[in-house]
This record gives sequence, structure tokens and C-alpha cells, in this order.
Amino acid sequence: METDYNKQQNNEDSKTPEAVNDTLQLFKDYSKKRDAWAKQAKEDKEFRLGRQWTKEQSEKLQARGQAPIVVNRIHPAVETAKAMLTANRPSFRCAPREDSDRKVANVMSALLTYMYDVSDGRTVIRQAIDDYYVMGLGYINVYQDPMMDMGKGEVCIHDIDPLDVYVDPNSRNRFFDDAENIIVSRLFSREQAKKMYPKFKKEIDDANSEQDFNAPETGRDNESRIFFPEDVGLLHEQSEYVRGYERYYKIDVKRWRIFETFSGKEDLLKDEEFQQYIQRPAWIIQGQVVVDPAQAEQIIAQLMQQYEMQKQQQRDMDAQQMQQVGLGPDAEVPEPTNIEPPQIEETDFQDLILKKLIQTVQIDVTRVKQCIIIGETLLYERILPIDQYPVVPICNLHTRTPYPVSDVSMVKGLQEYINKTRSLIIAHATTSTNTKILVPEGSVDMKDFEEKWAQPGVAIPYDPTDGAPVTVQPSPLPNELYQNETTAKNDIDHQLGLYEMMMGNSASAPQTYKATISLDEFGQRKIKSKMTDVEQALVRVGQVAIPLMQQLYSIEKTFRVVNPNNSMNEYVVNKRLYDDKTGEIQIFNDITVGKYDVVVVSGSTLPTNRYAELEFYLDAYTKGLVDKVEVLKKTEIFDIEGVMQRTDEVGQLQSTVQQQQEQIKKLQGDLQTRDREAVNLRKKVEVEKFKADLDKTSNKAKSAGVLFEKRLDDNLATVKSHVKESGKKEK
Repeated sequence: METDYNKQQNNEDSKTPEAVNDTLQLFKDYSKKRDAWAKQAKEDKEFRLGRQWTKEQSEKLQARGQAPIVVNRIHPAVETAKAMLTANRPSFRCAPREDSDRKVANVMSALLTYMYDVSDGRTVIRQAIDDYYVMGLGYINVYQDPMMDMGKGEVCIHDIDPLDVYVDPNSRNRFFDDAENIIVSRLFSREQAKKMYPKFKKEIDDANSEQDFNAPETGRDNESRIFFPEDVGLLHEQSEYVRGYERYYKIDVKRWRIFETFSGKEDLLKDEEFQQYIQRPAWIIQGQVVVDPAQAEQIIAQLMQQYEMQKQQQRDMDAQQMQQVGLGPDAEVPEPTNIEPPQIEETDFQDLILKKLIQTVQIDVTRVKQCIIIGETLLYERILPIDQYPVVPICNLHTRTPYPVSDVSMVKGLQEYINKTRSLIIAHATTSTNTKILVPEGSVDMKDFEEKWAQPGVAIPYDPTDGAPVTVQPSPLPNELYQNETTAKNDIDHQLGLYEMMMGNSASAPQTYKATISLDEFGQRKIKSKMTDVEQALVRVGQVAIPLMQQLYSIEKTFRVVNPNNSMNEYVVNKRLYDDKTGEIQIFNDITVGKYDVVVVSGSTLPTNRYAELEFYLDAYTKGLVDKVEVLKKTEIFDIEGVMQRTDEVGQLQSTVQQQQEQIKKLQGDLQTRDREAVNLRKKVEVEKFKADLDKTSNKAKSAGVLFEKRLDDNLATVKSHVKESGKKEK
């Protein structure tokens, strides 16, 4: 793929000596202005690595018989601070400026994490923070590497030696946004330069050679043989070097700012992009603007279908009315005139601009221009799609100049005091173990006396009339001297935002576990100020990287991001999908459009107390606030996915067993219920039988009673008839 790196080469008009002359002159001016800071920064760098005595001091100590001892307290303090600030990798978050970009914002966050991974970001950040502490200034450079990913290119980051960066001395901004120029310059061997710029081998061969590394001399003793780039260059004087210049400066370019009132979309377009933009088709349907052809076709089809249905309904109503007034079924039904057809206007974006539906204005925007020079030869120039410098500084103690102060510079006096104190203590110990003797002049043979004095258990005769030798003992050192050395060490740690307990000193830790955790958290408050400097620089890195990604990643790209729990997510950007129905090609996760705000999660790289954090999550898990996945993320278990899979299987088996147990309990309950019902039924049957027998006996008794009553009635009737007949006879 041919990237902008290859497309945006110089034309004949831009390849003029003026760009080279300006760059060389600016390099000389900026170099002179920063000489004092560069010397101080180089001295701090040497001081941290053990070059803590000047040559003059070292020679004087050795002349006195004292060793130039170095008790390097600065190096472990810097390493501890660096370890704390890089304990975790940063967490990038992207927030879209428009609702239409919301679905791509998560992909942009993953892309920034991917950039961090492919660039070995942890090493880059560690070196930048090291320079931040030691030299007062660290640099992270964001750039496009067109050769990575099999020629597709990648957006990467790398650290830059602060002594290779030359900034406009009039800059006041913390990120040097107001600098007129930023120049990155260093010496390359010709072979190095050819590998970096393989398309310009001839120009590099023709470039003038140079051996001046432009590195300041500090006068520090180098008995420890510490080497820097300029020292290595002196060891290889036969190598031929060329100086490279990478100059960045801001220019104004013409852009079209467009704002779509119907969608709320806002963008900046180049002239050629604007010409393509105004030719895009659009539709005004029922007063609403539709710019998607597939959506417009669907809406028009629906409206036309509704329109035809309304016309048919009106025809049917008219036909019924005609039949009611006596017209035959063969009468012609007129076309409805009271139904308005849908208002559909096919147009383009240029017409929308004329109708004030799209607001446009031509403006000047700031862009960063990159100029690459080797020797006195201009290799190429290009305009980057960013308005902020890709060389991102991390300033320590910012003095509103490009020359901040380092923490090492603040504690050098304390370190020198520690060295001198320790040298004095060692000299005193050496003196104490070697007794000094005052011998009267001429009283003994000194050579013979020294030989015999060095032999143990040997008597040395002498004449007391000539004077007796006197032993001289040095005065003991005060205890306050030893205490002062310890105090100076603590002062260095406090200056760098560290405390004894944070470095694992158990003597400084409280007795209880909770108190230790609390103090560890409170102790990080000062170093969080340093973390803010680093986080703001990482935010700027993300802000610069996103436009470079949008320019470089213009075709389909698949990338993978490893999550903190060792799981891996796969993303695809600029994936082209073909719609069979509409025949349109849609782009899935199109990152070439949209604006995003980058946020780095606060404290994302600071260390956390693993046990306290795990205890916190376990408590939340027991209360049902989080699930076990979140708890496992806070552990150091490597195979979290395997654990989750196995625990899911165990959970499923447990769930199955529990369901079966519940089913068994239910069946047992049903069986018990049935047993009780059977017993009750048997009892009920017996009762019913008994009731039936009782009813039979009762019925018999009732029948007998009724029969008896009937018989009595019959007898009574017979008696009454006899009585009646008897009465008649008597009469």
C-alpha cells in the first residue's frame, strides 16, 4: 500500500536550499540557547549513574590518601519511582464528539492500546519517565512506520533522547505548543541513515560527513567508565557520520468547515475532498433530508406504496358513490384529485448548501509540517494531519521554558554531602586502624623502627633519655555525623516522592495490616502529582495518534488486543460489506471519519495493593455486587479462562444435581401426599360403608314404622266403620 509517507514527497518548487538553510541556522541558534541546560542535564545524567566527583575533587582526595567513594542513593530512588509509575500499563478511553461516532469509539480505544503493544510501550514509557526524573524532560515521539505489518504500516511511539531535541527557546507552553520550531537532530552512520530512508541512498551518500556530537562536557570523573553515545562515537572515529535533522513547524492551510444542520455532523475538508463532497447525491423527502441512497430508496418505495393504496381506496369510494346515484358498473371512475403525491426531490449536496441546509465556510487551520534533512540535503517534506507536535514532552519542574529542572538536580547537593560524609568516615576508620606515633627526631633508626613496629609481639628497645615515642589517637567522630547521613538519604527519597515503607522497609511500617494499606495509599499522593504529568502526556500522545491512524489505516485491518486478564479481543476496521439487496458497499467500523476525545484513566499506571484490592472485591462478591469474573481479574491467576470454564462446568453439574435433588424432594412430597390421600380415601370409604349400613337400618326402621302406622290406620278405619255401623243399627 502506498501511504502518505510515500505520496507526499517534495515537488520541484519546495526542494530549495531555503528550507535547509533555515533548519541549519535554527539548529545553531537553538543549540547555543540551550547549552547551559544541556550541560546541566548531562551532568545530572552522569551524576545518577555514579559520576559524582569532579576530576579535581577526585585527585585531591587521592592525594590525601582518601578514596572518592560514591554512595549512590539517587539511582535506587529513581528506579523505585520509575517502577511505581510504570507498575501497570495505561488505559486509554476515547469519547466521541458526535453520536454517529459512538460505535467506533471503543475501536479507537483498542487501537491506542494496540499501538502501545506493538511499540513496546512499556519500555518507551519507562525510558521517558527515567529522563523525566533524571534530566527533567522526557520525550515520546508518535510516528507512522510504513514498513510494518507487511507494508500496511503502523502508528508507533518511541522515546527520544532529550539532548537530541532542540526547541524554540521562546516557548512557554508545557507541551511546547507555542514553539515556532522543534528540531530533532542526531548523528547517524551512513548505513544507519540508509536503512532509515532506503529511498534516498544516493542523497545520503552525497551528504557531508560530521563527527561533532554536539554533546556538552561536564568535567566529571569517569573512573567507572560509563559510556554515552558521544563516547561510543569517539571510540569509532573511523566511522563516517552524517547529521540528520527532523524539523517540525506549524503552517496554516486552507480547509472547508462544513456543518450539516439536519444531522449535526461537522467536519474539515480539503479542497479536493470538498469538491467530492458537494457532488454527493441527496434527497429531500417530505421536507426531510436523506443522504443514504439505500435509505432514500426504501423510504420512497414505502411512500409510493402508501400513495397508491390511498388512491385505490379513493377510487373504490368513488365507484360506490357512482353506483348509488344509478351509474352502471362499467362507468369510468375518475382519478382522485384530493390526494397529494409524496414530495420527493432528488438533489445534491451543493443544492443543500444553497438552501442553507449545510453551512460551509473556508477557514485557515493549523497543521504541522515535517521536514527531513540529512547533512545539507533535503530528503522530503510532508504536511501531517495534526495540529499538535508529534514530539510530546513530559516536563518535570516546568519553569515556563523548554528547559525544566529535574529531581536529580534538586538533590545533587544532598548526594554530594552523603559522599563526603562517607569518605570522611572511611578516612577516619583508616586512620584509627593505623596508629600514628610521634618519635623524637634522631632518637631511633626510623627504617628499623617501622620494620619492627609492623611485627607483632616484638619488643623494641629505646633510650628514654633521648625522648620516648608518643602514640597519637584521632578524635572520635560524633554520632550526629552518622545521623546526618541517614537524614540526607531520607530527604532524597522525599524529594522524589518516596518513603521508606513504600520501598519495603518493614521497620517503617505500622503494626496492623489495615494501617499499612492506608499509609501506602496516602504515601502515593505525592507521586500522583508526577503521575498527572505522565498521564497528560499520554493523553497528548493519543490525541496525536488518532489523526495519524485515520490517515494511515484507510483499508481493512485486523488487529488483536490482549486484555489484562490474558484474554484476547479481535477488531476489524474499515471492513467493506456488500449489501445484496441494494448493491451498496458499506464500511464497517470506518475510523477515517469522526473526532474523538482521549482520556487516560487516572492512576492507571500506579501500583495497587493486590491483597487490599482482592479483599475489597471478595467482599463485594459475597454481597452480590460483582460476579466472580471481576474477582478473578484482580488475582494473579494466569489461566483465568480455563478456571472460568472449569468452574462453569462444576457450576452446571452442581446446578443439575441441585435440580435433581429438588425434583426428588418434590416427588417424595407428592408420594407422601398420595399416601395420605389414599389413607383418607380408605377411611372415607369405610365411613361411607358404615353410613350406608346405617342408612339401610334406618330405612328398614322407617319402613317398619310407616307400615305399622299404616296398619294402625287400617285398624282404626275398621274400628271406626264398625262403630259407625253399630250406631246405625241402634237407631
